[in-house]
This record gives sequence, C-alpha cells and structure tokens, in this order.
Amino acid sequence: MTITQSSVDLSTATGTMRCGIFRPERAGAYPTVIFYSEIFQITAPIARTAAFLAGHGYVVVVPEVFHELNPIGTVLAYDDEGKDKGNDDKFTKPLSDHDTDTEAIVSWLDEQDFCNGVLGSWGVCLGGHLALRAALHARVSAAACYYATDVHSCTMPAGNLPQTIDRLREINGEVMMLFGRQDPHVPVEGRQLIYQKFTDNEVNFTWHELNAPHAFMRDEGDRYDPELAMLAQRLVLDLFHRALR
Repeated sequence: MTITQSSVDLSTATGTMRCGIFRPERAGAYPTVIFYSEIFQITAPIARTAAFLAGHGYVVVVPEVFHELNPIGTVLAYDDEGKDKGNDDKFTKPLSDHDTDTEAIVSWLDEQDFCNGVLGSWGVCLGGHLALRAALHARVSAAACYYATDVHSCTMPAGNLPQTIDRLREINGEVMMLFGRQDPHVPVEGRQLIYQKFTDNEVNFTWHELNAPHAFMRDEGDRYDPELAMLAQRLVLDLFHRALR
C-alpha cells in the first residue's frame, strides 16, 4: 500500500526527540513498530527500510536515538568521522535514557487515531540492542533484533538500571534475533552467551545466523547483500504479521 511520511518532535525526560513517522496512507488504525536505527541516526537506508515496513500495513516510528547529543535533524555520514561520532554517542548515552525515550514514544502513540495499540520493535546494529531493550516494555509484543551490538559485552552505560542481558526475564513478548556469522562486533562467543541467556531466562525467541558481515542489510556500501537482505525482511514480516495482527 502507499504510505505517507512526516515527523514529530516529542518531549522526553532528556529533551526534545524528533521521530520520523511512516504509515499507510489509507485511513485506519494499524499496529505500530518502533524502528531503532544504527549509530548514524535516520539515514537514507534507515528511512527506506522504515518505508518498506510501513507499506506492509504498519505505522513505523523512527526516533533520533542520540537526540540529546546532536542538533535536531542530525544524520551522521557513513564514514570514519560519522562512525567515530556515533560510537562516542553510543558510549555516552545510558540505556536508561533510551528507556525513557521509548516510554515517550509509547505515550504519544496511545494518543494517535492511526495506531491500534499493538506495538512491536525492530532495530539494526545499535538499534538491534535498543529493540531488545524495548521488549522489556510491557506493551511490546514482538521484537526483531538484527545484529544487535553490545548486548553480550555490556559495554554501553546502563545508567541507574541493570544491563539488558540481566533483565531478559522481564520480556513478555516474542523476540527474533538475527546475526551475521562474519560480524566482528558479535563474535561466536558473544552469540553463544546471548543464546544461553535467552534459554536460561525462558525467553520466547527464534534465532537466525546467516553467512554475512555486519550491516549486510544496509543498501549503501560494500557489505550490502540484497538476497540476504530480502530474506531478513521476509523474516521480520513473518514475525510481525503473526505476533502483531
């Protein structure tokens, strides 16, 4: 279906946060997915991925994940300077502040006529971690976490709350984890740790590992694998069609 795109500036506990809104043009109330970006914020590949999901019948909200640390509207480039700035931001902002961002989004969505109250999360790279973090929220029924960084290593500051891997028992919905086997950010030992923690905490989850590098879905740059990206998109649609409808 055709979609409409807009933005909204939300008040959060740590300042104003701009979110991209992608949703079906046809009137109605739809399930909603919070889509968390990489460290580069709302780049063109992130916007195209959000539009893809919206066209399958979802409201997609894409927050600027480092809104406190950059001017509103900042998009970091896929180069060394952008990577360095994004990583600095990642290790500066505590997970507890990402939690209050998610709460602000959920509160806003509850006031929108185009949302039916059913919520999911999806994310890539840093966003994969934040999508898993969002699954701790009681309202999130399904989370798709793609090559999620720093879950196994607990290297992001957590603020006044425990690390994500220590809170898995709080998850009530279904989680899908997807990794590339050639991803240096989440080596095999890290993937094994996450899998074991999920099993020990009785999380309702599915697990996928593909022969792919980090960020293989990003349709810019040398790592892009169109065939595997299509497979990953099909998996996320299968999850949300089943768990959010």
